[in-house]
Amino acid sequence: MPEIFARPEPSLIPIARPRCPKCQGRMTLTRIESDHGNPDLRTFECSNCELVCRLPADEQVKSLKT
Repeated sequence: MPEIFARPEPSLIPIARPRCPKCQGRMTLTRIESDHGNPDLRTFECSNCELVCRLPADEQVKSLKT
């Protein structure tokens, strides 16, 4: 019997956690804001130094800059 591979729902795909540009610790996703017609806005916070960064969902997380 052939195997069927289903793609997961986009909401179930893990979101990459960027490194803090200030202390290099892993940042935590604290909020996702939906905006009709625009990409979601994601807010990341560093638990070490409390730096907050906001990025559109379609922007590459690896290039996080403040």
